[in-house]
Amino acid sequence: MARFPRSPAPRLLYTLFSSSRTTPTKSSPQSPSAALLQGNFHLQSRQFSAGGNLARAKDDKEPWWKESMERLRNIGISAHIDSGKTTLTERILFYTGRIHEIHEVRGRDGVGAKMDSMDLEREKGITIQSAATSCAWKDYQINIIDTPGHVDFTVEVERALRVLDGAILVLCSVGGVQSQSITVDRQMRRYEVPRLAFINKLDRMGADPWKVLDQARSKLRHHCAAVQVPMGLEDQFQGLVDLVQLTAYYFHGSNGEKIVTGEVPADMETFVAEKRRELIELVSEVDDKLGDMFLSDEPISSGDLEEAIRRATVARKFIPVFMGSAFKNKGVQPLLDGVLSYLPCPTEVSNYALDQKNNEEKVILSGNPDGPLVALAFKLEEGRFGQLTYLRIYEGVIRKGDFIINVNTGKKIKVPRLVRMHSNEMEDIQEAHAGQIVAVFGVDCASGDTFTDGSVKYTMTSMHVPEPVMSLAVQPVSKDSGGQFSKALNRFQKEDPTFRVGLDAESGQTIISGMGELHLDIYVERIRREYKVDATVGKPRVNFREAVTKRAEFDYLHKKQSGGQGQYGRVIGYIEPLPLGSPAKFEFENLLVGQAIPSNFIPAIEKGFKEAANSGSLIGHPVEYLRVVLTDGASHAVDSSELAFKMAAIYAFRQCYAAAKPVILEPVMLVELKVPTEFQGSVAGDINKRKGMIVGNDQEGDDSVITAHVPLNNMFGYSTALRSMTQGKGEFTMEYREHAPVSQDVQLQLVKTHSAGKGAE
Repeated sequence: MARFPRSPAPRLLYTLFSSSRTTPTKSSPQSPSAALLQGNFHLQSRQFSAGGNLARAKDDKEPWWKESMERLRNIGISAHIDSGKTTLTERILFYTGRIHEIHEVRGRDGVGAKMDSMDLEREKGITIQSAATSCAWKDYQINIIDTPGHVDFTVEVERALRVLDGAILVLCSVGGVQSQSITVDRQMRRYEVPRLAFINKLDRMGADPWKVLDQARSKLRHHCAAVQVPMGLEDQFQGLVDLVQLTAYYFHGSNGEKIVTGEVPADMETFVAEKRRELIELVSEVDDKLGDMFLSDEPISSGDLEEAIRRATVARKFIPVFMGSAFKNKGVQPLLDGVLSYLPCPTEVSNYALDQKNNEEKVILSGNPDGPLVALAFKLEEGRFGQLTYLRIYEGVIRKGDFIINVNTGKKIKVPRLVRMHSNEMEDIQEAHAGQIVAVFGVDCASGDTFTDGSVKYTMTSMHVPEPVMSLAVQPVSKDSGGQFSKALNRFQKEDPTFRVGLDAESGQTIISGMGELHLDIYVERIRREYKVDATVGKPRVNFREAVTKRAEFDYLHKKQSGGQGQYGRVIGYIEPLPLGSPAKFEFENLLVGQAIPSNFIPAIEKGFKEAANSGSLIGHPVEYLRVVLTDGASHAVDSSELAFKMAAIYAFRQCYAAAKPVILEPVMLVELKVPTEFQGSVAGDINKRKGMIVGNDQEGDDSVITAHVPLNNMFGYSTALRSMTQGKGEFTMEYREHAPVSQDVQLQLVKTHSAGKGAE
């Protein structure tokens, strides 16, 4: 395939629209209204752009990939629970020809929606069996990506959102902006995802889209305006008026697949004119080009307005609001047109990678297929042919049979089979380029690994994985299900690096560790649902640490004579604390002068101290931020051995540990609460009761946002307590901040509990 040099021509679609509109060719299509009446729903600017693009490619020798990149959208659909996103996805798949009949979520036919999960409570946003389903609409390819709905404080959410170029935020016209809508919107803002809003369920009693629009402005701080106006509401809901094209849409046919266009109804003309003026005003506030036209009272055409909305949406300064009722099959096709018109293509979104050769410095990726290959494995799935890995390609081209390198592990892997996913069906392909989402078989990797062609060493997400802060003991109820149980744990460990599995040497129990209560609960639930294994769960255990606070000297002689070769080793030196938060948790320094201890025994001494530090004498948890300095010692020509010095080091550490005034460190969480202002007092009081420290209190609309540092040990069961304090209106997120020393009374209590437990054994 010949590749042309990259053209300096701007790659944004709207520049192509404008350039082609100024010089229409003889074969330019009919007016927008004529095109719409004939059922040809390409917006006029879009038809020009496609033609102009091809002609331009011939004239300027544009890169071979440019047009296919511009005809690609990677979107996610997110919403509060029960806003109708599964129903909306079902309609999108039906209208794009992906499925041939519609089934309802709670359908009486017993089939259920195509996108619905095997279990309705699966902790995912769009309940899709696959991570990305692909559909075609008006010669454009749209990849709909599974976005996790619940912010479970894991790495998973970040990866799914990294893969999106744009999103649709679904709002219920009756429920309005609800707590989960706020959470989802906050995520999108954090990961800088351009988005459209879709106000759903206009056919329901009490539907009020204008109330929802005001809520989006006040609660979500959206700079947004409606691009459509509904004709009637509740059971009178007939269709929509497009404010950009000034056309009325009616949806006929058994599934709303026949769209009839007409003039704006006479009784709505003044209302439509008022809403269109409001739309133009709001867009011109954030788009200079439209602002100049608006201020100089120039006539603003549909094309000018559409381009301005696109520029503002891609720049994340404006959110166009669409309306409809997915259940009644109204308003879905114009929403799909909106995805093509207003959401960015992969080249318009700036993605960055972290250069591992240069201390994780951010590198902006050009996003074109001419560059070196950079791809992210964002989801793994156990298929019947083995592990299926979903890849989002950010740069370069991947071909079947190519060798690719996993940056995280350094392994070189051959791509045995490359497929494009259509819901749960697969289509084999030979190659895929930047911007596309594909799946590969037989590639052994973990979720979040980055693949390159070897010429660069980039990773898409930081290699730094936070340490788990909480552990649970789990074991299967029946002995027979041990195989499935370990299979489940292995798979989850691969998918989520923040989830760890270990074995407690003392009790022989399987210990799972993660980022919090909810995180571990979800995995125990998934073991039950997906692997049909019932597991019993022990009491949650917090991962405490121990640390020394002052310098302590050691001088220990390990001497043992038991017939034959004895053991002899003497170590002299001191231990001291490293500053809290230092990157190294353990340091060993050899300041030995001369050959009092032969150099070949030094590694054994270091190993002994490391081993001893794995279990402090206060409560048996690892000792961190420790520096061991060896200053002197003695050895015996015959009896000294590695084992003797290792034992000497272990006993020396135990001997001086108490003199170093050890303290217990506990994980402190950064807790962010969002509660209605009337409950602020009781929530703040409760945080103080839990020995938390409030560090921030802001007002956001009618809500108070409280930021606090609270010990994890005092946060068990907090979600239930918060619900009862705030009548279910409060929400909180919690992430690990640091390990900090506990108060003296807590330390005494923990030591007492530990020694009582040891005594009982």
